Amino acid sequence: MSDVTIRQATGSDAYAIALMVHELLQEVMRETNVPSFDVNVDLMHTQARQYIESRRYVVFLAIFEGREEPLGLLSVCECCALYAGGAFGMIPECYVRTTFRSKGVGGKLIAAVKDYGKEKNWRRLEVTTPPLPTFQRTFRFYQQVGFDVSGGRKLKVSL
Repeated sequence: MSDVTIRQATGSDAYAIALMVHELLQEVMRETNVPSFDVNVDLMHTQARQYIESRRYVVFLAIFEGREEPLGLLSVCECCALYAGGAFGMIPECYVRTTFRSKGVGGKLIAAVKDYGKEKNWRRLEVTTPPLPTFQRTFRFYQQVGFDVSGGRKLKVSL
């Protein structure tokens, strides 16, 4: 889609980001039939604004030229680990609205974050897919844009 541009989000984009992350989480829960997330759009809106403004959380938005509503997003945070050889980027959310999937939007978002990571001198990017085999298509997308399997499953514990 040549009429789609990628831009870095600002704090004023926080509500649109919260809505898309809500859509992402709802889709994961619907497809897996597991209530994995406590979704509160108002809280996500506040957090997104705070994180973006603190520069702890960078979001890239895919936008149709001349329009405001984003088609998709990709967020990234800097992490560091000895196994990774230093600083690297972790992608916590990547989402393209259903109508715009398989049209190159996700690839443009990944290209933007790869460029950003190179500017930051990161050694790598990491991402965890939603549960397999339900999200096999998502897994294949990441492989197509250059990601390799590098470890086991994502685990969590609530604090």
